[in-house]
Amino acid sequence: MGTTIPLPSEGIVLGIETSCDETSAAVLRGSELASVIISSQLFHSKYGGVIPELASRAHLKTIIPVIEEALAQANVSVKELTAVAATNTPGLMGALLVGVNTAKGLALSLGIPLIGVHHIEAHIFSALLEAEKPELPFLALVVSGGHTMLVIVKAVGVYTVIGKTLDDAAGEAFDKVGKMLGLGYPAGPVVDRISKTGNPNFMRFPRPMIYETSYDFSFSGIKTSVLYYLRDHPEVITTHLNDVAASFQQAVVDVLVTKTIRAAKEFSIRDIVCVGGVSANTALRAALSEEASKTGRRFLTTRPMLSTDNAAMIAMLGALKLEQGLTDTLALSSQARSPLSTIQ
Repeated sequence: MGTTIPLPSEGIVLGIETSCDETSAAVLRGSELASVIISSQLFHSKYGGVIPELASRAHLKTIIPVIEEALAQANVSVKELTAVAATNTPGLMGALLVGVNTAKGLALSLGIPLIGVHHIEAHIFSALLEAEKPELPFLALVVSGGHTMLVIVKAVGVYTVIGKTLDDAAGEAFDKVGKMLGLGYPAGPVVDRISKTGNPNFMRFPRPMIYETSYDFSFSGIKTSVLYYLRDHPEVITTHLNDVAASFQQAVVDVLVTKTIRAAKEFSIRDIVCVGGVSANTALRAALSEEASKTGRRFLTTRPMLSTDNAAMIAMLGALKLEQGLTDTLALSSQARSPLSTIQ
């Protein structure tokens, strides 16, 4: 058996998340999620991707109403807050600044601790928001729009990154292939949905680095293979759209699952946690759950709402850091890029 992660037992923490195109606020009472509000900027879809300047402006308009709604749903007064946590890295710089500066203003005016939170680190501990919680050490597969990595989690703040993407992250591959298939942006959920009625064996796309000893990932080759296949067989867009989507998805899932299970075996880790936006993919969840079970391991993830960017995970990690006395001053800076390894 592993070690149980000590959970925050008291205090009311407000979490703020504005790293990309979701404006979110959440209230955590002890270790219980009292509320979470997520305002998604759907207008980016017409541009085929997130426009940083427009994202920042949208955050400015919605951040206060979102915080007020989170407090109202939790039935908490702003004066009852004991700390405020906000994503300060990584993300779009303008977007990060909106959340961090809002958090600074609240911390200063209320005289409460300010806590800067690493976005990817928060994803890892989002699993603590669910009833079934991982025990230490656990293996985290982080799969999002901009990140794909395998992390051995030994304690809060103590991590070993054993593998990461060398080019496109899994989420980027989903979006780029989705664009090739005419599915719009973001494409991940659509690829997942239409793949349910597709044949994953219709076309065998490559599985880059699947059997290499390294735990690093590469998804650009799969994306390029789909591009060339569509160039040579343009008719499949109308005749076998779901089959092509399912075949691409299966290639990505095979790589993620194979490397994750192999790492869990090599490092003798029982609990496997999958987090990040792509963790909502139903095929990935099913495959990881099945393979983990075959080897006597536990597979844990979050409900889909907490897989994407959200402030609940920010509040949770903020509360964990608060318990350790890890707070920040008003000099807290925002950084567009900050590897998880820098936290060690």
